[in-house]
Amino acid sequence: MVENFEMYIDGGWRPSASGELIESINPFTGEVWATVPAGTAEDVDAAVSAAVRASADPTWTRNPKLRAKLLTKLADALADEAEVLAVTESRDNGKTIREERLMNKAVPDWYRYAAALAETAAGETPRGNDPAVLSLTEREPYGVIGIQTPWNTPGVLLAQMASTALAAGNTIVVKPSEIAPCSLLEFARVAHEVGFPPGVINVVTGLGPVVGQALCEHSGVDKLTMTGGPEAGRTVATHAAKRLVPAVMELGGKSANIVFGDADVDRAAVGVAAGFSTSGGQSCVAGTRALIHRSVYDEVVERIVELLSKLRLGDPALPDTDLGPMCTPAQVERVQSFVERGIADGATLRFGGRTSEHDGTLFYPPVVFTDVKPDMSIFSEEIFGPVLSVLPFDTEDEAIKLNNATPYGLAAGVWTRDLDRAHRVSRALKVGTVWVNHYRRGDAAFPFGGCGNSGYGRVSGFDGYREMSRTKSIQILLGADESGA
Repeated sequence: MVENFEMYIDGGWRPSASGELIESINPFTGEVWATVPAGTAEDVDAAVSAAVRASADPTWTRNPKLRAKLLTKLADALADEAEVLAVTESRDNGKTIREERLMNKAVPDWYRYAAALAETAAGETPRGNDPAVLSLTEREPYGVIGIQTPWNTPGVLLAQMASTALAAGNTIVVKPSEIAPCSLLEFARVAHEVGFPPGVINVVTGLGPVVGQALCEHSGVDKLTMTGGPEAGRTVATHAAKRLVPAVMELGGKSANIVFGDADVDRAAVGVAAGFSTSGGQSCVAGTRALIHRSVYDEVVERIVELLSKLRLGDPALPDTDLGPMCTPAQVERVQSFVERGIADGATLRFGGRTSEHDGTLFYPPVVFTDVKPDMSIFSEEIFGPVLSVLPFDTEDEAIKLNNATPYGLAAGVWTRDLDRAHRVSRALKVGTVWVNHYRRGDAAFPFGGCGNSGYGRVSGFDGYREMSRTKSIQILLGADESGA
């Protein structure tokens, strides 16, 4: 039975102005399981107009206690609806229900943390040179935040952006990926039932070149934020620059796990294997490069291969499935093209790859390449699939240079028992996040973002709150005479 969703605008549900629909296809079955409205520029205008009206209401913007209360209620409601959200997202993007349950169990944390920020975040009293001037700063909302989310992890990535945006007193217009939009419409349902004022939260579904472009170009949108690839990021950034509005971009990565000779080999192998194969490698922080000290290189590679050989591919709805299908046929073709390029460039296919048994499906078993060179495309380009490039290194400096030898700078893992080395290497890596002796763990309190082709700006944590608010400086002259001099 096909489920039919509607858009959420100004506190109500509606179809597209055109009446057209987009089909959502279950990657495992290949069948249409849901439809969503194919939004238009007219729908975006309605959503932004509603958000502008809501952002002008001091009941929302000037009432942190109300925002904290609603965000807390939203967190509780999302926890209650975690199973529905997990099942919906798994049907949309093909991720395993086990992973989706873990992620959706964590989603409420972002809204709880944001609720605390709403009530406790304060300005400052900077001391200037003139003792007769009392200086105050306040953090104010921008107004309307336009949010675009990708298909791979909609709920978590929305939480990273929307939670602090709402905490700061903004209103939001969300454009989900047309490939996996349904879980964010379920999110809108939960938010509606919680009782957010009309216009504070809006979700408009549709194609990127239509809805996404309209959102970027709308004069009522005061800040843009998105998660996606570099090319999409450049497009959004160009629109932001034309309108002189700020933007936050998280644009993917080519992250590496660096395993030193003194590391716990078993833990490191588990971290590397899971770091690139979880979600089928369809993650912005997938650790698709492994830099391993030559003294433990063979041992770590063998253990990684052993772990991968035990993974179970199958129906993502079953709790014992380790890997589900890729999200789209285009994604399978992209991964395959990189694997073929890696072989052609002289890398050794140490493990994995598609076989005839995967014909007619979207499954792509994890791949491990050895004999990789830094100038190979599999080493430097984001594949967004389960393809690991492994290189040995001899010195700390060499490992750092190899890590930094890509245009991306999102995340990295460092595996060592040496605390001094952990600090030295972490500081030298050109990335936004470093995990030491673990990998790919998120937390609502920790800022997240990258540099280079991985984008700019931060979500989550107090840094994320700062991104979603701006500083107003108020300077009061004490003891001024009646003339105001």
